[in-house]
Amino acid sequence: MEKGLSQNSLDAYSRDLAALRVFSDPLTHGALPDAEALQSYVNHLYQKELSARSIARHLSAIRSLFHFLLAEEEVMVDPTEHLSSPKQWSTIPKFLNREQIDKLIAAPDCAKPSGLRDRAMLELLYATGIRVTELTLLRMSNLDLRLGVVRVTGKGNKQRMVPVHHTALSTIADYVERGRPRLLKGKTSPSLFVTARGSAMTRQAFWASIKLNGRKAGIFHNLSPHVLRHTFATHLLEGGADLRSVQTMLGHADLSTTEIYTHVVRSRLRDTLDRHHPRA
Repeated sequence: MEKGLSQNSLDAYSRDLAALRVFSDPLTHGALPDAEALQSYVNHLYQKELSARSIARHLSAIRSLFHFLLAEEEVMVDPTEHLSSPKQWSTIPKFLNREQIDKLIAAPDCAKPSGLRDRAMLELLYATGIRVTELTLLRMSNLDLRLGVVRVTGKGNKQRMVPVHHTALSTIADYVERGRPRLLKGKTSPSLFVTARGSAMTRQAFWASIKLNGRKAGIFHNLSPHVLRHTFATHLLEGGADLRSVQTMLGHADLSTTEIYTHVVRSRLRDTLDRHHPRA
């Protein structure tokens, strides 16, 4: 909490540390794990065939714990010092092509208020690349239709302003005018995106929605809100955007996190060269 982590991160770290305790207690008889026990735990995570990203998160939780214990002088040596993190993003992030994204956004049934909401959420996600938690936490006051920007609260409660293109703004305005009042049925809510019960949309509800609309659009493989975030970044870079601007809009604290998308663009450049150069 002192680090300003989101509730989702706190929950994930709690689960990770609980899993470490279950694994290490039989080895250490309830004492804090040493370097050898921690290395055994990392090997155990690899044997479970977790993704590199998941293992890196486990290690981040463990390192945070021992850094805290060092600061509090509960331990004198950091057993995580020589633990190596797995290389993340060993595969290029999945993203949709232009035809797929158009089909997905067109999939919701806009004769229903929930369809107007789902299309507005998909448009905004693709227009801004914000995280699904940032999307569901948006309030009416965060959106300025006149200026065409949305104020987003990201990780560590950091706020950023993200521009929104006119197509998404028009779709959102239509939802606010026609869909949102029908969902609220006279109730009031500060949330921008609401359910038929008048409560704010949750991450889980939107995941279910995007899966459903993905099936309608004929997109079945590992579709998630994060795929739209990757799609936003990839399409911007393919269109000539600079990496720093994409970093700012995505809310990445470190440019190295954004640099994965340059691999996507490079792979497409290689494909273009191979297909179109006369000597390729």
